Amino acid sequence: QVQLVESGGGLVQPGGSLSLSCVASGLAFSRYAMSWYRQTPGKERELIAAISDAGSLTNYADSVKARFTISRDNAKNTVYLQMNSLQPEDTAIYYCNAKTYAVRWFTYWGQGTQVTVSS
Repeated sequence: QVQLVESGGGLVQPGGSLSLSCVASGLAFSRYAMSWYRQTPGKERELIAAISDAGSLTNYADSVKARFTISRDNAKNTVYLQMNSLQPEDTAIYYCNAKTYAVRWFTYWGQGTQVTVSS
């Protein structure tokens, strides 16, 4: 059974930082590209950061570029999202995603963690 468990969300003031973690189990983690998405009520889930299976390639949405950093530790089956200079518009539920292609696409989601940026 595949599980992705996010943690690290919470309430932070504007300009502050948070670090999210997503621990994966039940899958060959090093074979999966990992991503972070976020979603606010009434809006579609937005891809904000992605990292390749070996960690050599990363990609960011323009809205978070230069403020957020995605990284992974394949030995710990964990992907991270370091978020700096947080703004109220970063308030959302943040989801971890794992994706790989083997004959067909396999994709899994975590349950999400709430990030609230407010003074």
